[in-house]
Amino acid sequence: MLPAVDASARPAPVRVIVVDDSAIARGMIIKFLERDPDVAVVGRAPNGEAAIAEVKRTDADIVVLDIEMPVMDGLTALPFILKARPGVKVIIASSVARRSAKISLEALQIGASDYVPKPDGGRLGAAEDFADELLRKVKALGAARAPRQDRPAPVALRSAPAAATAPLAAVVIGGSTGAPPALMAIAKELRGALEQPILVAQHMPPTFTTMLAEQLERAYGAPAAEGQDGEPVLPGRIYLAPGGWHMTVAREGEAPVIRLNQEPPEHYCRPSVNPLLRSAAQVYGAGVLAAILTGMGGDGAEGCRAVAGAGGRFIVQDKETSVVWGMPGAAAKTGLASAVLPLSEIAAFIRRAAEKNS
Repeated sequence: MLPAVDASARPAPVRVIVVDDSAIARGMIIKFLERDPDVAVVGRAPNGEAAIAEVKRTDADIVVLDIEMPVMDGLTALPFILKARPGVKVIIASSVARRSAKISLEALQIGASDYVPKPDGGRLGAAEDFADELLRKVKALGAARAPRQDRPAPVALRSAPAAATAPLAAVVIGGSTGAPPALMAIAKELRGALEQPILVAQHMPPTFTTMLAEQLERAYGAPAAEGQDGEPVLPGRIYLAPGGWHMTVAREGEAPVIRLNQEPPEHYCRPSVNPLLRSAAQVYGAGVLAAILTGMGGDGAEGCRAVAGAGGRFIVQDKETSVVWGMPGAAAKTGLASAVLPLSEIAAFIRRAAEKNS
């Protein structure tokens, strides 16, 4: 006789509400989600007003929210959704058009956890790419909904080696889910504080990175833009990897330059954090300070090893202030991080590193 299976051993499915004014789009998203036995669609709504009612009616973990809808649009509904069920995570599903990208970034600033660009009907395989990305993000956010039974092993931290006291040459920041608001907060706190360049790889599609760079420039009070292939890396500027491209830095002549490529994605992402970190370690050596912010997956851990191997330092955002402790957790578990910090202390750490140059 076979032993009884403990039903409690399997995690409860991630409970999702799908909100879209298009019945076709709603049906497509629900079909994609219900492919996975670890996801359960518990509600659907054609507009923001109905979405609020569904959130109150169900015990959903995730809301997949369209932006442009009649009666009440997604951006208007978002604060009410978050208030109706504290702890619920919202994934914005919108087009990559400039207006939609701008609104989606605004939604991230007021509490949405992530976004997924809707498929471009003209590209073969776009719907499947959308389905894969949406499922990864739903499951990652769902996994973070409550403390896991298996507590993570303590993170071993080392003291910064002697090489880490080298003058700061560049700051490199990587992030994904939940990181755009964190980036904005760090940029505001670093306003006027750094002479060094800041290189950023954020998991985002095209257009979104353009809009994020514009917002970073306003927050930082200094030039911030998507990196352009071949441009010199100048002091006091922010360079953001463009959506769809890996960004690296290379030593050519007197000044480092930005290089862009479309080599295969790493950890499902292009831009990926790893190529930027590996190249920065080669160019700047012990002068690199990297920061890994909230995000799903393990992108950045390998690059952090390269930074530490070159004598540089890296810090990671802590679990408590991360939307998803995937990327920072993977980097921390290398045992090579100089510090695991709440978001509120990351800019101060970078400031102190820069002040040692003066």
